[in-house]
Amino acid sequence: MTGLKATVTVHRRIAEIGREAWDACAANPVHGGNPFIAYDFLNGLEESGCAIERTGWGPQHLSVTDGDGRVAAVMPLYLKSHSQGEYIFDHAWADAYERAGGRYYPKLVGASPFSPVTGPRLIVRHGVESSTAMGLLTDAALTVCERFGASTLGINFPTEDEWRFLGGRGLLLRQNQQYHWLNAGYDGFDAFLGALSSGRRKTIRRERRDAAAGLEIVRLTGADLTEEHWDAFFAFYMDTGSRKWGQPYLNRQFFSLLGARMADRVLLVMARRGGRWIAGALNLIGDDCLYGRNWGCLEDVPFLHFELCYYQAIDFAIERQLARVEAGAQGQHKIARGYLPTAVYSAHHIADPALRGPVARFLEQERAAVQGEMDWLAEEYSPFRQSVG
Repeated sequence: MTGLKATVTVHRRIAEIGREAWDACAANPVHGGNPFIAYDFLNGLEESGCAIERTGWGPQHLSVTDGDGRVAAVMPLYLKSHSQGEYIFDHAWADAYERAGGRYYPKLVGASPFSPVTGPRLIVRHGVESSTAMGLLTDAALTVCERFGASTLGINFPTEDEWRFLGGRGLLLRQNQQYHWLNAGYDGFDAFLGALSSGRRKTIRRERRDAAAGLEIVRLTGADLTEEHWDAFFAFYMDTGSRKWGQPYLNRQFFSLLGARMADRVLLVMARRGGRWIAGALNLIGDDCLYGRNWGCLEDVPFLHFELCYYQAIDFAIERQLARVEAGAQGQHKIARGYLPTAVYSAHHIADPALRGPVARFLEQERAAVQGEMDWLAEEYSPFRQSVG
């Protein structure tokens, strides 16, 4: 593929690109089977009305078509009227810019909505020369940014390779951290516990015992998932969302679509007491990773959050021989449960030089601070007998 033969198109719905063409790019083995870039996940957000113009997520997806008329690369891209649901926090930038008389919204975001999950954002079909296709997508996104008069283009949670590529194209680089569990080839949960300090082993065993007392805990995936389970989980999700951040991002229809179209990539860990579902945790399954996403409960049971979200996830990952568990954004309490600090990234184009300069200086200082904190946390608070990297 050469630049002369390539055509870049902007799409107002992912359905305009189509499942076959989109997933031909997303299925590139280097992408690790990431479920958050799958057509059915992104289309489900649009079809259910969760990520559309009315909710402040106006799709502007990009496709690159080669000289043979085949889609060679795609990019999930949204015109945003707010900064909610991104987990890359730029509210301070927005406030400062608008106090100075600027207009921060709309802005443009390359992301998987509502998903603080690292994954490809410049999604190139296997066999296509990646740097050329990635460059075409980046240039097209910058053109869309200019066309709409957007203040910024943010690429949220790209892979590290993409992050460095985008930095080479002049975007500003931001680093943050999450807490991920890494599978060191354990043959069972007890083998994982054996790698921990004796104090942490005892604590985790006690937490698991106390959390499960009087409860039935089940894992559901594939054909075992039913609308009954989604009804129960949605009640948990709404309760957590209303307490944490107000209006939750996902609606009931989205979960039905997820179950109907991606059941084999869903792990729902549920707890019930006396036949009544009381709590649940939603995970998505990649080729080498389990991604923890949402959790909720109707009863306050000590340590049940840790059991459903962290320990059951580790158990499942060991059984499936997955390389890691990514447990979502924030939460230093995860370190004591075996989830260690891991870098995550974003890249930013700032259109106005008056905003770009201060943001660039801030990000340089922030990167150093984040890296220093990660190193300190891993050294001082790792639960392992010796640090695993």
